[in-house]
Amino acid sequence: MTGLPLLTFNDNGIYCPKGDFYIDPWRPVKKALITHAHADHARFGSDHYLANKGSEAIMRYRLGDDIKLETVEYNEKLSINGVKVSFHPAGHIIGSAQIRVEYKGEIWLVTGDYKLTDDGVAEAFEPVKCNTMITECTFGLPVFNWPDQESVFDAINQWWQNNAREGKASLLMAYSLGKAQRIFRHINRDIGPVYTHGAIFNSNEILQPQTSFDLSSQRITSETKKAELKNALIIAPPSAINSSWSKKLKPYSLGIASGWMALRGARRRRAADRGFILSDHADWKELNEAIQLSQPENIITTHGYTDIFTKWLNDQGYNAVQEKTLYTGEMVDEKEEGGEK
Repeated sequence: MTGLPLLTFNDNGIYCPKGDFYIDPWRPVKKALITHAHADHARFGSDHYLANKGSEAIMRYRLGDDIKLETVEYNEKLSINGVKVSFHPAGHIIGSAQIRVEYKGEIWLVTGDYKLTDDGVAEAFEPVKCNTMITECTFGLPVFNWPDQESVFDAINQWWQNNAREGKASLLMAYSLGKAQRIFRHINRDIGPVYTHGAIFNSNEILQPQTSFDLSSQRITSETKKAELKNALIIAPPSAINSSWSKKLKPYSLGIASGWMALRGARRRRAADRGFILSDHADWKELNEAIQLSQPENIITTHGYTDIFTKWLNDQGYNAVQEKTLYTGEMVDEKEEGGEK
């Protein structure tokens, strides 16, 4: 990469000197452009936020209704101090975006988190051509090769149905923002009732007006009786594993929905009965396909298997480097930022 870069990395995050704004900063700044509402990308304390309109409700819920937030539609073009900016669907969660930054014909793309699979919930991924691409590589190893979505949800529904026949609850761990809504979209509600942890119940209430499918459930409370859960599917965030909250629900069969379930031994380490390979991030093939579609000359890799993926890209003829960030992607230990609210 030659010349003064359009985007740089500093102690606050990804910075555009020409436009004087940050993208997904990890410290408070004057102006923050946000790719999506997960807590490692949308942090509290900045003076002004700019995001896709689909992120507004959940960002206000998580960061406070009084934040100074401006929203734009996908593909809507803005000029910030002479720098052209636009947001494009990333396919990660509702409202997630890749951010395109252009100045004097030079185009940079910050992907945020993304996936190419159309899950029927998030706006489908849209490739954006650029000169330089800043991409995540959370699952940047060939071992991460997602099965087709239909087969995963067939397996989840069958697991739930088998447990229901045995009079046993099915406790499924999934992130409260993104994966939980995806599960609601594809489960078979004819099997039994659906209950949720408060973090998921609250997120679903916020997002229901933006979806065309049913996000309703019964919230687990201190009044919930175990007899009600015998044939139920209970959806909870990974942070609830081995918590006092989940222990009160026993007996149940424990399932985990995560991309990390593709690794041998991951399910066993979490003492889960079933592991379902389901991620809201791109797998190895999708990472490579997204890069091919965007046609960058230069690539900067961020959170994930940056060493291995960067070497792979250079071996393929790209000019690739890696940068350290504070983004976490889908975390290995399956902890989540959202607790009971």
